[in-house]
Amino acid sequence: MSFLLFMDESGHDLKESPYEVLAGICIEDRDLWNFICRIQDSETQFFGQRVTPGELELKGKEFLKRKTFRLAAQMPAFELAERTRLAHQCLLKGAAAKGGPERSTATRAELTALGQAKIAFVEHILELCGQYRVRVFASVVDRDAPRPHGDFLRKDYAYLFERYFYFLDEQHAHQLGLVVFDELERVLCHILVDQMGRYFRETAKGRMRAARVIPEPFFVHSHLTTAVQVADIVAYVTAWGVRVGGMTRPARTELARLADRVCQLRYSTVRDGEHVTWSIAVIDDLRPRDERNEGQ
Repeated sequence: MSFLLFMDESGHDLKESPYEVLAGICIEDRDLWNFICRIQDSETQFFGQRVTPGELELKGKEFLKRKTFRLAAQMPAFELAERTRLAHQCLLKGAAAKGGPERSTATRAELTALGQAKIAFVEHILELCGQYRVRVFASVVDRDAPRPHGDFLRKDYAYLFERYFYFLDEQHAHQLGLVVFDELERVLCHILVDQMGRYFRETAKGRMRAARVIPEPFFVHSHLTTAVQVADIVAYVTAWGVRVGGMTRPARTELARLADRVCQLRYSTVRDGEHVTWSIAVIDDLRPRDERNEGQ
């Protein structure tokens, strides 16, 4: 038995997002397939069809953008069966118009139903996370936080792996943790592998944590990996809706319900009788101590 940490990020382009978030969802291997099947079956329940075939995937910025909530609020909430029928019609009309000069002929009711279905579907995914004992890990960095200059594993990765190790350290001794990333550009993948290797081999904390966390990550295509897509949704909700610790930037109030569900998936621990450590870490400065002390 082992645990898998599926990871993705949000806001790393430092454009609109108030926070840069590195997030992961942790699930035991024996639960993973049932979790995936439940999500895929739910697509038909909420939309009348699969919405992630081929190259399509669940993306927080597509399912939870402000327009989705604006459309969903145009009309009163539909009953499930009617909402699914209308959302399906909207998707069919959108697919028919895609790539051609015609615009979608979706009606106001269909657009409203699709918006409502997207929000309800994401909430259902987070409910499934709870049912399958998923735990959320994340590092949250303010968009204006100072950045490091050195070629080493960034603090947001180190903090997240620290909390992942704490979680694993409380499981059975034979249970190890694997890390699965959304594939980056090949050069960036090599850089991350090298940095993780040095961290887990050359630092005292890293060597200790390598006893439970397999130091070499796996890389997958997100559109082929449902759990990475869920991590993307968690990262997006965390950046725009979750407000814990020192997160002072305004949150999108329409995401409050989803943000609460993400917070319910956090892991917490008390190590060596010290204060409670939560699995969502807020970091205001990514620089190591020696860089922060330069010029003082």
